[in-house]
Amino acid sequence: MRDVAFEVNGKACRVAVEPRTTLADCLRHDLGLTGTHVACAHGVCGACTVLVDGEAVRSCLTLAVQMEGAAVTTIEGLSSEDGLSPLQAAFRKHGAVQCGFCTPGIITTMHALLTTEPHADEARVREVLSGNICRCTGYMAMVAAVLEARAAYQGAPA
Repeated sequence: MRDVAFEVNGKACRVAVEPRTTLADCLRHDLGLTGTHVACAHGVCGACTVLVDGEAVRSCLTLAVQMEGAAVTTIEGLSSEDGLSPLQAAFRKHGAVQCGFCTPGIITTMHALLTTEPHADEARVREVLSGNICRCTGYMAMVAAVLEARAAYQGAPA
């Protein structure tokens, strides 16, 4: 077992994990943050995407021990006590969710995009979204939600 200290959703944490424990398993099983989902376990589908130091990362391919000193943000960390983030609210408004299994990974991926590229056009949104697989819905509502949420990121500090 190895002790790892990192930040999750703005809070410091220390967890003892086996060196082979994935970040996804650590988040879900050790820290109780079950919003991060694991589907393919090969980094292909994007369901497990979280933010590590602001970058979208496949948590099924990332080891928890690699997080020493890092800042991790999960889907739970994107909302606040006041409610959903603008991106989450736009997904809800546009009905961009069906079963919801892929949604946390898609929203964290789109959050990372809009944080670095708040003026991303539809083509860019579709390009980045293509790395996430959704089996239930078409992507049109998701694209519309992301395009609507851009305004909330355009005045935000980077």
